[in-house]
Amino acid sequence: MLQIEQLVKRYGTTTVLGGVTLALEAGEFVALVGESGVGKSTLLNCIAGLDRPDSGRITLAGMDLAALGDDGRARLRRTQVGFVFQAFHVLPHLPVVENVALPLWLAGVARGAAAERAEAALAAVGLEGLAARWPAQLSGGQLQRVAIARAVVHGPGLILADEPTGNLDPATAAVVLEVLRRQVREAGAACLLVTHSAAAAGAADRTLRLTPAGVGPAAEKAGAA
Repeated sequence: MLQIEQLVKRYGTTTVLGGVTLALEAGEFVALVGESGVGKSTLLNCIAGLDRPDSGRITLAGMDLAALGDDGRARLRRTQVGFVFQAFHVLPHLPVVENVALPLWLAGVARGAAAERAEAALAAVGLEGLAARWPAQLSGGQLQRVAIARAVVHGPGLILADEPTGNLDPATAAVVLEVLRRQVREAGAACLLVTHSAAAAGAADRTLRLTPAGVGPAAEKAGAA
């Protein structure tokens, strides 16, 4: 689903990513750990086509991102990528069902059909019956599940999760990780989870460590906090 070869990203004279190579298969849940500032979020942004690397190659769903223009990368992102953020990024002025339906609207799905699919996605993450609520009426754990529903509602082949449990207590984080893992298993999508949490990394199939020199296996499956 995802192939990265010798990816380099610089900001000015500072090299943030120094030759990253990794691959994710469909249905695989991989955690990425590393020290703060090593470039984990930058890597996710490059994978999603939000940022351009200086060299190297990213192939997503069989398509070379470098061969696509801005519109092409946006279309690929809308169809093949689901992004889950630590800060949720749920829109406060939209009810829950419309927050989840947003990727479908952007893809041109009619509002009625989008609402049905959004409600099904909410039910899949354990939020059945909460479609009409406003974000301010939900807990942090519920908001993160809304974010997961929004990330998977359009059936992406790749889910990118950037510290999705960082703002949650351990019990709620475990629930969110289980929801995310179940979605990956049932949909057959690949998931790359960036985390500082050993518990979150331990939920993955394998754990990789990002360093200034690139990516390699973590010393232990659970990773380092």
